[in-house]
Amino acid sequence: MKDLIRNEAVRKVVFMILAVLCLTPLISSPIALVLGFGLAVLIGNPFEKNLHQYIHLLLQISIVGLGFGLKLDEALHAGKTGLTLTVVSIVTVMVLGFLLGKLFKLERPLSYLLSAGTAICGGSAIAAVAPIIKPNTKQISLALAIVFTLNSIALFVYPAIGHLLNLSQEQFGLWCAVGIHDTSSVVGAASKYGNEALKTATTVKLARALWIIPVSLITMFIFKNKESKIKIPWFIGYFILAIVLNTYFPILDGFSTSITAIAKSGLNLTLFFIGSTLSIQTLKTIGLKPLLMAVLLWVTISVGSLVYIIH
Repeated sequence: MKDLIRNEAVRKVVFMILAVLCLTPLISSPIALVLGFGLAVLIGNPFEKNLHQYIHLLLQISIVGLGFGLKLDEALHAGKTGLTLTVVSIVTVMVLGFLLGKLFKLERPLSYLLSAGTAICGGSAIAAVAPIIKPNTKQISLALAIVFTLNSIALFVYPAIGHLLNLSQEQFGLWCAVGIHDTSSVVGAASKYGNEALKTATTVKLARALWIIPVSLITMFIFKNKESKIKIPWFIGYFILAIVLNTYFPILDGFSTSITAIAKSGLNLTLFFIGSTLSIQTLKTIGLKPLLMAVLLWVTISVGSLVYIIH
């Protein structure tokens, strides 16, 4: 095993084989994540330094591809259904995050990163507000490690709870979009539950991601930094364009199923990449207080949104 770990060529071959395997229907989203994590732990990720930029690009392309599996009326219905819950949950998490940060005496930038990541869309929200509040590298890494860890757990826990409570496809999709941090894990969990859940989850989550803009503006006011630029998730516009094309151009009907299937495979590969960037060393850096705060925020938004959706 030691020789395998030291042999860079062998590690790259193993990585490529697993990556290709994740593109096949044999591997589900949660398993793809586990394969990536297992690779990182057992032999290490030979491409870790350059992988992060490709993770975001591949995720965005996959999300746009999923737009070809939606019709405009479905997207509007899903967006309208999740609007109230989105607004209430974001405000609740941000306020609760502020209070918990004070209670646990965490550094202000770290508690704010955890709050924004939980409230909106995980790593994307953290990346959006970080240039505004200017946290140090350790605080950013810590927030991302915690969010990605909870995302990994959610990918397994949410579908199990959904089946246990016999949630409908629409209910589960809405719950995923609100309760799970990152878009990749939202889509991964929803795709495992069913196609209708996937449609609802993707639409609501991307509508939720647009809240990065007003939250960033508020962040600039709170931290009194007028020089920072707001990162707008432009790929959401391409997702909407894909929905419009799929709705009003029937000629695309013959291709939409194939495009959606390719997008789902791309998502699995994204989750494999994400899993391969995690490691035991990364998880060891997570402190008890930041983790406890993040878990309390996550449990609050998960349980609260689930009760709202059911009743």
